[in-house]
Amino acid sequence: MNSPTPAFATAKGTSLHRQLFLVLRDQISQGLFADGALPGEEALCERFGVSRVTVRRALADLAAQGLVERRHGKGTFVAPNLPLPRRVPSLSVIDSLRKTAQETEVQVLEVTQAEPPRDVASLLLLPPGAKAMHALRLRSHIGGAPALLTDAWVPQDIGQRATAAALKKKALYEILMAQGVQFGRVVQEISAVVADPQRAGLLKTEVGGPMLRLVRLLHDMDERPVMYLTAYMPAERSRILMEIPGATVNTLTAGQIVHDVP
Repeated sequence: MNSPTPAFATAKGTSLHRQLFLVLRDQISQGLFADGALPGEEALCERFGVSRVTVRRALADLAAQGLVERRHGKGTFVAPNLPLPRRVPSLSVIDSLRKTAQETEVQVLEVTQAEPPRDVASLLLLPPGAKAMHALRLRSHIGGAPALLTDAWVPQDIGQRATAAALKKKALYEILMAQGVQFGRVVQEISAVVADPQRAGLLKTEVGGPMLRLVRLLHDMDERPVMYLTAYMPAERSRILMEIPGATVNTLTAGQIVHDVP
C-alpha cells in the first residue's frame, strides 16, 4: 500500500477531491495508465489517504471533462480517442504564429493607441510619453474552448494599420509583415500565474487556477523591438513546446532559469 503524500493530504485552499482530480488528470495526460484502466476506488482511497466520497467526486469531475468513462461493474477507464499528449514542435516562431492563426478563431476585445506601461515602453525603446498600438484578443479553437488571451503592444509608427477591423481578418504578425516588417531575434519568458477573475472568465477556467504566461519581445532584422506580446493560457489545456538545436544548447537559446530572490 502506498502511503499518502503529506503535501497532497494537507494542502490548504484546495479541496481533497480537486487535488485528486488534478493528480489523476496529469497522470492521464502523461499516458501512465497503459491498459486504460484507472485503479479501483478502494485502491485510490488507500494510495492517497482519502475517503471513497472524495474519490468518487474526483472521478465524476474527470468524467464530466470527457477524460474517463465509468463502466458499471467494471471500473473507470481512460476515454478512447483522447488527443495525443505531445506534438512535434514547429521550427520557428512565425510557423507557430501561423499554426495558431489557422487552428483558432479570433475575438478582438480591444484596440487602442495608448501609452504603454513603463516596463513595456522601456523594452520597446520608446521615449517617455510615446504611444503604441495596444491589442487585446481572445483566440478559441474553432467551435471549441478558448485557447489563449493575447495582449500585444506595437510602436505606433508601425502599428497604425493594426485596426480592429484588420485584426478580425488577419493575425497581427501578418499585418506587420505585409507592411515590410521582417522578424528577427525573439526573446521570450515563460512563467506560471494565477488566473484573475477577468482572465478566468474569458478563458473559461477557474479563478485562482494555474495559467501559463508566455512573454515575447520580437525584433526586426535591424534589432529594433517591434512587438511586445503576452499570451495567457489555461494550464490544464495548454503546453509550450520548444526545439533546441545541439549547437545552441549552451547558449541562452536553450533557456535560462531565473529565480527572483525576495
